[in-house]
Amino acid sequence: MSANVESMFYVRETPWHGLGTKVNEAPTSKDALIYAGLDWKVLQNDVYTQDGSLIPGYKANIRSTDRSVLGIVSDRYKIVQNQDAFQFTDDLLGEGVTYETAGSLQGGRKVWMLAKMPHRYIISGDEIEPYLVVMNSHDGSSGIKVAMTPIRVVCQNTLNLALGSAKRIWTTKHTENVMSRVYEARETLMLAETYMSELGKGIDTLSRIKLSDKKVLDFMQEFFPVDTDLPDAQRKNNFRMLQDMKARYFDAPDLSHVGKNGYRFINAISDFATHADPIRRTKNYNENLFLKTVEGNPMIDKAYKMILSAA
Repeated sequence: MSANVESMFYVRETPWHGLGTKVNEAPTSKDALIYAGLDWKVLQNDVYTQDGSLIPGYKANIRSTDRSVLGIVSDRYKIVQNQDAFQFTDDLLGEGVTYETAGSLQGGRKVWMLAKMPHRYIISGDEIEPYLVVMNSHDGSSGIKVAMTPIRVVCQNTLNLALGSAKRIWTTKHTENVMSRVYEARETLMLAETYMSELGKGIDTLSRIKLSDKKVLDFMQEFFPVDTDLPDAQRKNNFRMLQDMKARYFDAPDLSHVGKNGYRFINAISDFATHADPIRRTKNYNENLFLKTVEGNPMIDKAYKMILSAA
């Protein structure tokens, strides 16, 4: 488990980001808080200098269970408790919603939950499940983020494309009206429907963009060039990554029916970005991979732009 991942659960099989402790059934939010190690509250204390003088305008966010300091924040900062974030997701998706994963990062400074949305979609012959990721920070580094993350079921590839025509991420700051703004995120369900509709159109467009084998290889070498002027070690690493990427496009059984087109390419790149072993596995590699489900994956975004430019 990543050194930065403090606690987490996941359901059934190991998730694509490779973190967590297996449980047998997707729990309700009350159980999820316990499974994920999030059944604690954030308290606020005044902040003082070493000589005991009060520092005006700031508060320390303290975890109730161990009194650890999660962050120093403005006194305008309003706490959204872990329980409230889960309750928000329950209210948003309806009674009986279950969670695929939830957890704590960086000693409790960041928390997240990922819930499967109630609808499934068949797009271009593929079953795609939309998930809702809710990310919250207790250290003042970011506000609340709610993001759509569609997953292609057959291979667990993320298809969180940066569509210019549909919003995928909703955010708000920890300010005075934060909870009322959070509950306004019911709009997210409408945004989700819009995003999935636009994703369907986007995938249809990708499927109609035919790619020659040469064009695919040219695209891949933009990610991993193997030019002779590169240092030997880098060229060897790039060659290994390139061979892996090629196999995910040309040899993947789940893509054999897709045809040589942009949709096949975006899936191969997503498969690589989501599942391939990196050249160097840093201690927070899996954490960063998961966070890309919220922020978007630059490699997938680049591949999407490449394909559209070839249309």
